[in-house]
Amino acid sequence: MSIHSHVSTLFLLLLVLLLSGTNAVKGHAFPIKEATVHDFHMAFKQNKLTSRQLVEFYLGEIRKLNPILRGVIEVNPDALLQADKADYERSAKLAGSLMGLHGIPVLLKDNIATKDKMNTTAGSFALLKSVVPRCRRGEEIEEGWSYHTWKG
Repeated sequence: MSIHSHVSTLFLLLLVLLLSGTNAVKGHAFPIKEATVHDFHMAFKQNKLTSRQLVEFYLGEIRKLNPILRGVIEVNPDALLQADKADYERSAKLAGSLMGLHGIPVLLKDNIATKDKMNTTAGSFALLKSVVPRCRRGEEIEEGWSYHTWKG
C-alpha cells in the first residue's frame, strides 16, 4: 500500500467520525450507538425513547453516512409508520410488544423477504418488483436493505 492510500483511508475514517456526530436522541440523553436490545427495551419502558425516535435517529445516520459508505441500497418508506404502530402497541401493552425486536429497526440483506414495499432482489435486477409469497412476522421494523452480511 502506498502512503497516498493510507492517507486516503485515514481521511475517510476521520470524515465518517466527524459526520457521525452525536449518539443521543434529540431532546433525550439516551445514548444509542452503543445500546443493546436490552437497553432499548429499558428505555422504552422508562419512556426515555420511542421507536419513532430510534428510527429517525438511524434514518439520519443512513442519510449522513450512506453517500460515503454506500452500504444501504433501499430504505423502507413505511419505517416511520411501523415505528408509530410499535409505539402504540407498546403503550397499549399489547401481547409481544415488549419482547424481542418489536419496535427496534434492523437492516436486512436484500435476499430476506419481507412482503412489504421493499424489493427482494438478492442483488439481481431480474427480481426487481417481484412479489414475495410469504408474510413477515411483523415484530421488527425493517429500516432498509444492506449490502453487508452478518455471521450468527
